[in-house]
Amino acid sequence: LQIPCVPSQPMAGSESRRFTNKHSKKALKASLTLGILLGMFFMAWLPFFITNVTQAVCGCVPAGFFDVLTWLGYCNSTMNPIIYPLFMRDFKRAMGKFLPCCRHLREPRPSAISLSMRNSNSGAHAATSLKNVL
Repeated sequence: LQIPCVPSQPMAGSESRRFTNKHSKKALKASLTLGILLGMFFMAWLPFFITNVTQAVCGCVPAGFFDVLTWLGYCNSTMNPIIYPLFMRDFKRAMGKFLPCCRHLREPRPSAISLSMRNSNSGAHAATSLKNVL
């Protein structure tokens, strides 16, 4: 048996460009975010690692300078939770779900009743019976 090969219809010109433009913007934004994160990582930790190797070879690095470079790396780790929400919408939404301080004011907090109804498998019958009980 042979199945006839039907050529798929090409997308309209403007639709194709819009699809390509949308994905290229996403790719550009992802590249920008990754570039910022990696750039900050290298700027913070590379001096520490170079100094660490220098200290192992010649032992001529002052302890205070070494401590400053160590804390520079720690500061980079503290900046990641700030950088991710600035550039990633999905990360921002996930943080908003779990951290009460990050919720928008217009989003109502779910009540205990709505949470129990959402988690129950009873469906619409549970809503009517709950109204009768209350």
